Amino acid sequence: MLSRPQLIAILALSSLLALPAAVTAKELDCPAWTAEQARQAFEQLQARIDTWDEAYYSRGERLVEDGVYDAAKRRQAHWRQCFDEPTAPASPSPHEADGPLAHPIPQTGLEKADSRQALAAWLTARQHQALWIQPKVDGVAVTLVYESGVLSRAISRGDGDHGQDWTAQAGKISAIPRRLSKAPPRVILQGELYLHRPDHVQARDGTAGARADVIGLMARKQLKKEDSERIGLFVWDWPDAPAEEAFSKRLGRLAGWGFDTRDYTFPIKDIAAVANWRQHWYRHALPFATDGIVVRQAERPPSTAWQAKPPDWAIAWKHPASQSLALVTGIDFSIGRTGRITPVVRLSPVELDDRIVRRVSLGSLDRWQELDVRPGDQVMIELAGLTIPYLTEVVLAAEPRGSVEMPRQDDYHALSCLELIESCHQQFLARLIWLSDTLDMKGIGEGTWRRLIESSQLNTLLDWLTFDQDTLRALPGVGTRRAQLWHAAFQASRRQPPTLWLKALGMPSVPQRALFENDRFVGIAELQQRSEAQWQTWSGIGPSTASQLMAFFHHAEINSLLERLALAP
Repeated sequence: MLSRPQLIAILALSSLLALPAAVTAKELDCPAWTAEQARQAFEQLQARIDTWDEAYYSRGERLVEDGVYDAAKRRQAHWRQCFDEPTAPASPSPHEADGPLAHPIPQTGLEKADSRQALAAWLTARQHQALWIQPKVDGVAVTLVYESGVLSRAISRGDGDHGQDWTAQAGKISAIPRRLSKAPPRVILQGELYLHRPDHVQARDGTAGARADVIGLMARKQLKKEDSERIGLFVWDWPDAPAEEAFSKRLGRLAGWGFDTRDYTFPIKDIAAVANWRQHWYRHALPFATDGIVVRQAERPPSTAWQAKPPDWAIAWKHPASQSLALVTGIDFSIGRTGRITPVVRLSPVELDDRIVRRVSLGSLDRWQELDVRPGDQVMIELAGLTIPYLTEVVLAAEPRGSVEMPRQDDYHALSCLELIESCHQQFLARLIWLSDTLDMKGIGEGTWRRLIESSQLNTLLDWLTFDQDTLRALPGVGTRRAQLWHAAFQASRRQPPTLWLKALGMPSVPQRALFENDRFVGIAELQQRSEAQWQTWSGIGPSTASQLMAFFHHAEINSLLERLALAP
């Protein structure tokens, strides 16, 4: 385990990493639904949330990641505002079997900050308070009661007011002391029973059923010794501690009784420190699973005022979500250089791993048709390889199904859009970007080509060859220096070898030896005269590639471009 100085040094370094802004309220537009569509959407979403709640609270099973669940709850609240729906009446969520034993002090639960900005606002409102931070241990909450220094009761969280009697099981868990030395006549502790997981890294390992395993063990009438040794205890509060006792002293007394959390309890003052600890505990080894961090005030109201609902003196911030529920707002179709059509799903912005995701590619038309994604659907989004947003499934399908107009596949292929016509903007632009990248045209990229297209200066892939500096300088926003650089790059491209120009114009990839004889380029005429059978005599060129090469070298527009370059007779 790292020492405190080592941890502080690590956190000081990580403070240089900035987190992105959260989604703004303006971006969360209200859906354009009728009253009936809104009702159906509410019912669908509520039914799914009820299913998730029942599994989580009754059986300890997470059917979805926290990011998905939290996104669903936020979307539900947002829709209520949009459609003036009354807030659902407050009712306790189902918990681990509400039981007959009353908690001597209610278990309060925690409010969750849904963004860095929300937590920063909470901190600002308490800037004169002493605040401390701990990891949010992923387990099951328990109340421990000690009388005259002896463990007398252990109560499951239940509904916060009442819970199950876990005293017999607690007596077999070595992490729970049977006696406290030099303790007040009565001590009430609240904490989390967790599953021991040495060297657990949350970002890598996830929760993987840790909570469900603890619930399962505590539900057994006979807890075996080997199972009891798997359970740890993290005490996060001593509600009836002496009010005059300083927080640091309180931590020390808990440690003396066997509840030492000082390696996971730190004072904080601002959002930067909170964000640093959150990232550290998310990406470094801990002995338990966690699902975020908790920030608490050192001073809070007397325990007699506590209620079984989230207080205003503590707040949680979940770990970066690796999955989330997103609302589909539209489907776009990206057309690439070779004519490949890729569906791109537009989303109401969601946050994944502290980044905002607004668009996700489906990769192919086949996958889009398989998933049948439509506007209004609610879809599961996760990060593939921890970096690329990926749509895994449609969780709630909108009804009725919206229509989506897609491009005709037959209109786009490897030899389409060699000229700029109305339906060719995307593929034509992609061809120009490929051309300048292949020819290593310094300073010429997508922005350059967009500007030339918008100025109506380009109609074919090679019109730019005729531009002089005066023509370029006359374009909006292009000064003398930029015109000189662009013109120099255009002229330099003329010196590139014919084989590179063929690749830039879209010739299918072939082995270099197929284009040379005695280390000299064979010439365009030779390539145009080859048959499919002749192309296939080179290793690596099969029937499909040979057919594509024949089409390329016999295409009228390609030959026109080659003649313009003086590469063809």
